[in-house]
Amino acid sequence: MELVLPFVLVVFASFFQGTFGLGMKFIKPLAWEAWWLVHVFIAMILFPMTWALIAVPDLFSVIFSIDGTVLFKAMLYGFLWGIGGILFGKSVGKIGVSLTYGIVMGLASAVGSIVPLFQLENATSQPAFPFIIAGVVVIVIGVVIVAYAGIKRDKLNKANLGIPTGKAFQIGLIIAILSGVLSALLNVGFANAAPVAEAAIEAGSKTNNSSLAAWVVVLWGAFLMNALYSIILLIKNKSYTSYKGAFGTKAFRWALLAGLFWFAALGIYGQGAALLGSIGPVIGWPMLLGLSLIIGNIWAYREGEWKNVKVPFRIMLVGLAIIIVACIILGYSNGLN
Repeated sequence: MELVLPFVLVVFASFFQGTFGLGMKFIKPLAWEAWWLVHVFIAMILFPMTWALIAVPDLFSVIFSIDGTVLFKAMLYGFLWGIGGILFGKSVGKIGVSLTYGIVMGLASAVGSIVPLFQLENATSQPAFPFIIAGVVVIVIGVVIVAYAGIKRDKLNKANLGIPTGKAFQIGLIIAILSGVLSALLNVGFANAAPVAEAAIEAGSKTNNSSLAAWVVVLWGAFLMNALYSIILLIKNKSYTSYKGAFGTKAFRWALLAGLFWFAALGIYGQGAALLGSIGPVIGWPMLLGLSLIIGNIWAYREGEWKNVKVPFRIMLVGLAIIIVACIILGYSNGLN
């Protein structure tokens, strides 16, 4: 059971990770930045802090018992992840949703796994090392194939008309690559916040719940970046007026619900990763992103986004099958430690 439970938690987390984006279809009448500020406050402050305060004894004493350098580094990784999210949006306008999503998901899963791996002591000498590398490579291949299927689907649906070519397209690719690397830093921050989780265990927290204390620190930095960007846009566009009459609307309810789903994904993933030990962020992160991509495409299929595009749909299924194989490889690697 101890071996199975962590992976069950990661699969469960993937459901929330692949589902929270549905809320972004219900932004109006709120401006994007108005919706996003509500969303990130729930996702990065209110929900994680409430959960952690309930599950971790003396949460703030635990956090502030840790060396300030560790806390700053964890928050910095969260802050940089926030920049990656902003660049994601910029890239979509230049190279399209499917290609941006493929590049970002592929790089985020690879970098977010490899960096914590090489931060482990004697990483390359561990029996699981070649299998972890193989699993990460295979999952990136699967993501690329899914992205390719998405590009073909968009072309058939003529959704890519108007996307720039030439230099503008090249700039979009560079932005997407930067976004992918920075988007991986959320998991790197989580891995580097391990001393916070260890202190939580010493204070009486259960092993799986200790990860919540680590997330609180990382997400302080992530919220700072996202909140600053949203507030700047609210002032610049005077879009704070869109809050008037928005409370109680479908847009506001989805901002709250999407925020709950977003951290439910990270919180449950963190519990699974904690149970896997030091190798948890290395194995669990690419599994989380890969499986959430499958969940996201299931929702997309139900929404009719793959209707009347048989060839791209079949290509997408191949990519998803490869992602499942990669998850099996990563799961097997855990048994070698």
